[in-house]
Amino acid sequence: MKKFVAVRRVLPTSPFKVPAEAPRKHFAVGDRVTHDRYGLGRAIAVEGDSDIAVLVDFGSRRERITQPYATMYKL
Repeated sequence: MKKFVAVRRVLPTSPFKVPAEAPRKHFAVGDRVTHDRYGLGRAIAVEGDSDIAVLVDFGSRRERITQPYATMYKL
């Protein structure tokens, strides 16, 4: 069964600020990255202009990290 997520509308007369959308992270081949679980690594392949996934070499293992890159940061 599929769960439907309701989109919250913002009324133009609302006194509350519209939540800002976080900027998307983009990675390129050769970028040094850090991941909360796997540690330090280097991006070795990028799928779909980094909108789909990034293949990262962490030394002892290679991991395919998909969007959103919440736990991965560019150094």
